[in-house]
Amino acid sequence: MALLLWLGLLLLASVQSSAVKNCHPGCRCEVESFGLFDSFSLTRVDCRGLGPSTTMPIPIPLDTAHLDLSSNSMGPLSDTMLSGPGYTTLVSLDLSSNHITKVSPNALSKLRYLETLDLSHNNLESLAPRCFSGLPLAEVDLSHNIFQEFDMDVFTTKVNGEPVTVDLSHNKLVSVTTTSHGRISHIQSLNLSSNRMLSVPMLAGLPLRYLNLDGNPITCIKEGAFAQLKDLVYLSISGLDELQEIEQQSFKGLQSLQVLDLSNNLKLKALSPAVFSGLDSLQELNLSGSGVVSLPNNMLTHLPSIKSITLGESINCWRTQKQGQFHRQLGQVQHNEVLNCNVDGIVL
Repeated sequence: MALLLWLGLLLLASVQSSAVKNCHPGCRCEVESFGLFDSFSLTRVDCRGLGPSTTMPIPIPLDTAHLDLSSNSMGPLSDTMLSGPGYTTLVSLDLSSNHITKVSPNALSKLRYLETLDLSHNNLESLAPRCFSGLPLAEVDLSHNIFQEFDMDVFTTKVNGEPVTVDLSHNKLVSVTTTSHGRISHIQSLNLSSNRMLSVPMLAGLPLRYLNLDGNPITCIKEGAFAQLKDLVYLSISGLDELQEIEQQSFKGLQSLQVLDLSNNLKLKALSPAVFSGLDSLQELNLSGSGVVSLPNNMLTHLPSIKSITLGESINCWRTQKQGQFHRQLGQVQHNEVLNCNVDGIVL
């Protein structure tokens, strides 16, 4: 019975794919309808793993919105490999795991509606300065490539003012730069984890709200390292095996920061109160798995908005108020705010 059901589903899928006009025989095409009375439709095309002998561009339906071309050993991406009917309507394109070593300047130029682009797990070490020109990109995955240097200005040529999420994790980056020269960048989320950077990159000019620097061989975070990132809300600097020092006022300028993750930095043993200077909006601080076993007793003066601190293994601290006392001169009850932890013996 189960076998008959499986065969029936397989036949139904085959009929659906074959019913879509211009669907390549090695691909799976699905039409999704939406809107009032299903008045709108889009097509998802899955062409994964067709093999290196496949001729590009693969014919696809005219209204294709999502195209998966991953694992096809495409090699260098030329100007003609993503051209032809159906490609101009793409909103999402997956080119991961294709041994891509180069993207020609005009390879993506006809994809004027493209919002999501996956180029992960390839062999890219550079990009042409204008390869994203005119694209309304919102998400770009460049992780698991071999970039050693990267200029963020490649994204200043995108159209519209929508925020962009960029993933550059698991590369070989030692340097990330931005020299916009007055051009506007819209990158709000940047993942630089698991690279080879020895210091915090200079990212002035980027309106970042999320930044991940986990797993880099950074030994010291210098004063003012994040001074230009006034819009940053979430900062993760976790798992830095070589981090031994965070200088005073390293986080100064992060006036909007709400979450700071400093977990799993085993060589980081102590933090002075001035390290937290300027973090007026910080609400959550994570120091679990780090070498820090106690907190400065006057750190609350630098963290007026803090709500919780995680310290050590399963040690959590919360901001609370001491029982108030009546102040004769002011004529009102005065409260002192303190940090209380769920484990005794923590120096605060």
